[in-house]
Amino acid sequence: MSTYTYPNPQAIFYQQFEAVRRDEVVGILMALFLGTFGAHHFYLRRTGLGILYLCFFWSGIPTLLGFIECFFMPARVREFNAIQAAGIAAVLGIPIPIWNPAAVPPGVPPVQTTPPQAAAPATGFVPAQGFVPAAAPVVVQAPCPNCQKTNPPGAKFCTGCGTAL
Repeated sequence: MSTYTYPNPQAIFYQQFEAVRRDEVVGILMALFLGTFGAHHFYLRRTGLGILYLCFFWSGIPTLLGFIECFFMPARVREFNAIQAAGIAAVLGIPIPIWNPAAVPPGVPPVQTTPPQAAAPATGFVPAQGFVPAAAPVVVQAPCPNCQKTNPPGAKFCTGCGTAL
């Protein structure tokens, strides 16, 4: 997180995001018309796949894959943009701004900005303290009434003399 406070971090976020965001239509058109050469992969900074497509463009396989991938490009571009937005927001130390709250699918609960003040669980992650391990249960060892030897918990017979506990 950044320790420098910006006068308007949201404006800086939008300025930096507009510089790195990708357009879905451009991604679709690149996959459709230049998919043979892997241009759509270079567009999304996936240079390894782009180079692989360049190596095999003569075979025709990348042409077929580019046509198929044009149907998946909108989701890939949205994922790329979300990753970029999360990175920029993390550097600025602000939460990711929600562009269109109406686009949240029905049935999804609204995002809580403050955590509920409930009792801390016995084990798990507590935001203020980090991971809190569960307290170890107290194990009571039962002594044998006959020979007074301590036995493991849950034992039905004494390990020393065999008397029923």
